[in-house]
Amino acid sequence: MNKIKAALDRLMKLHPDEIDLSLDRMKRILKALGNPETRIPPAFHLAGTNGKGSTGASIRALLQAQGKTVHVYSSPHLVRFNERIRLGNTGQFVEDDALLEAIERVEKANGGHELTFFEATTAVAFCLFADKPADYLVLEVGLGGVLDATNVIEKPLVSVITPVSKDHENFLGDDLGGIALEKAGIIKPDCPVVVGQQTDIARDVIERQAARAHAPVWFQGQEFSAWEEGGRFVYQDEAGLLDLAPPKLAGFHQLANSGLALAALRVAGLLDSDEQRAACDKALRAINWPARMQPLYEGQIIFEFPPDSEVWVDGGHNPGAAKVVASFLADLTERVSRPTFLIMGMMNTKDPVGFFEQFEGIAKHVMCVPLTTTSAGRSPNELAKIARSAGLSASAHATLEDAISEVMEHMQLEEEDEAPRILFGGSLYLAGEVLAKNGTIPQ
Repeated sequence: MNKIKAALDRLMKLHPDEIDLSLDRMKRILKALGNPETRIPPAFHLAGTNGKGSTGASIRALLQAQGKTVHVYSSPHLVRFNERIRLGNTGQFVEDDALLEAIERVEKANGGHELTFFEATTAVAFCLFADKPADYLVLEVGLGGVLDATNVIEKPLVSVITPVSKDHENFLGDDLGGIALEKAGIIKPDCPVVVGQQTDIARDVIERQAARAHAPVWFQGQEFSAWEEGGRFVYQDEAGLLDLAPPKLAGFHQLANSGLALAALRVAGLLDSDEQRAACDKALRAINWPARMQPLYEGQIIFEFPPDSEVWVDGGHNPGAAKVVASFLADLTERVSRPTFLIMGMMNTKDPVGFFEQFEGIAKHVMCVPLTTTSAGRSPNELAKIARSAGLSASAHATLEDAISEVMEHMQLEEEDEAPRILFGGSLYLAGEVLAKNGTIPQ
């Protein structure tokens, strides 16, 4: 058995039978480890429902373009667990030997006590970040905010809250104000906060929490803005305007995410010099965040579709994410009309009705498939039934390969002349399966 998988399996067995959302276990294990979280680089701490990963990737790219080294902690991974931890001293995902040593260190310090898997792996990440020098850390919340394992840091350089919507309702509930309050839990006294586009309810909650903490707050659309103009990306705040190359990541929502990243650097004092601002163009063209409207141009899966097919992979899995993806697909269709097929798998904790409703009038047909790397996926039959109830044409398939073949059968049956547009999505688990099958390994 792979040593990393065996070590991660051991951590999984520490998981409590009942989740008690608190920071007590996290504080205990960190104390036993000598409090590595106090020795990490200045941190950009990110919470929110949608856009955390893309915003974090944008912050990393902007900092690296200035010659800075950046640690990154994000979740979940797509293909290999190592993707969750990027070390700034190498710029690469953590190597197996270093990861295994850190896991064993956490196991020894823990002494067999209960820990959630995320708590254990966050402790692993803090050990690695404390051991290896870097200029900055991009630290992404796993779930919620106030009681998330990452929220043991006392004074982030900047707190970043991306758009808040409903997700993880079994843990966070379905009240948007309550969810926003959880996300706003990363706000720390006197530490600046930059906030992405929000509903009025979420904005009011975040604003109140920032006021209680005496934390300076910048709201997107008020203290700073970002938009497309004439094929360029324009960012503006009280310090001035930046006319930049558009970000590499696809979708209009990525303009907002990149704008949020620029605001985070601005309040951190990292966009003040001419050299820092000049590095932004290079950074935006280099942003890489897999499975967020990621186009596939080559690989095993590509060759299974007709020549000139468009193939996309996106891990968005809630109605808010579906809305921006559907808007992107609608814009593509307006530019170049193609029959659009969705190949979807979803977790049983998500809202598939709200997700599928966003694609009415856009998707020609939905092929529903199982998730093979988790036991918490919805059955294809159940998912197809839900998709049909949302007004879509849908079918269930036993495997990913069967769904791919179904696209070809639809094309032949309806004598489509144009090559199809295919989106694999609905879950980061499915996105990871697709990338692995295609031979596209995240870098």
